[in-house]
Amino acid sequence: MQQVVSIGEALSHPLRLKLLYMLSEREWYVYELAKELNVSRQVLYLHLKRLEKAGFVESDLRLEEDDMRAKKFFRLKEFDVSLNIDDLKEFFE
Repeated sequence: MQQVVSIGEALSHPLRLKLLYMLSEREWYVYELAKELNVSRQVLYLHLKRLEKAGFVESDLRLEEDDMRAKKFFRLKEFDVSLNIDDLKEFFE
């Protein structure tokens, strides 16, 4: 049941839904994503962490060859979300 709650929380904000859409197009460097959405990186990280916890996205750090700075990239994972009456019965009966 906790997984269903986590998924519901992850999908309950319009910005997180937009993030899922954008990440379905391609992977994004977090700085570019924050700039495109016009939000701070701190706010963006909070939303991405919620999506990552629910299993929707994954991230990795990469070093830039020219200056050796680490950059964090996010990408969408394959997912299929469904909830039906039988699932609810399993939780509560």
